[in-house]
Amino acid sequence: MSTTAIAKSTQIAGTQLHQVKLVSLKEHKDSRGSFTEIFQDHWGTVLKPVQWSVVKSEANVFRGMHYHQRHDEYFCLIDGHCVLGLRDLRAGSPTQHQSALFELFGDDPAALIFPKGMLHGWYFHTPALHIQSVSEAYVDYGGDDNWRCAWDDPELELPWGIDNPILTDAASNAPSLRTLVAALENKGYM
Repeated sequence: MSTTAIAKSTQIAGTQLHQVKLVSLKEHKDSRGSFTEIFQDHWGTVLKPVQWSVVKSEANVFRGMHYHQRHDEYFCLIDGHCVLGLRDLRAGSPTQHQSALFELFGDDPAALIFPKGMLHGWYFHTPALHIQSVSEAYVDYGGDDNWRCAWDDPELELPWGIDNPILTDAASNAPSLRTLVAALENKGYM
């Protein structure tokens, strides 16, 4: 009988950020397969979901860094292995300008729920499948509330431990964190 331990989904670096919640999910298994509740209102999170999406990613893909002023997010890795980084850009937050890095495994399901104003991105070590939810539909925020910065800016203070990920053209040409913050300040967001 194998005694291989399952890797645990957990925060691996940084600060416990205000209003960010990592929820361990309970997979109920039987001879037919399994059942897992992936979201409950009674968890007391910031998220009021409007849109749910299923996202497939290949190995070595980085998605982000994204910032949204108007919506909260939910991320649940179903299959694979990833790291998810957050940087708190919320004016007045007790953890403003602090970062956190989480490691998630599909074999240990967990949901990471975070509020608007969090700069965020995720890197997939393996091919992966995740569920994502937002409190504003993409059709409403995609054009004017989808800000970016460079994933590897040292000022993010996120120890990704990766080199040369696969990026979109927009992510490859994203500005520095300082440039993003200046643009957000100019808009009155910070």
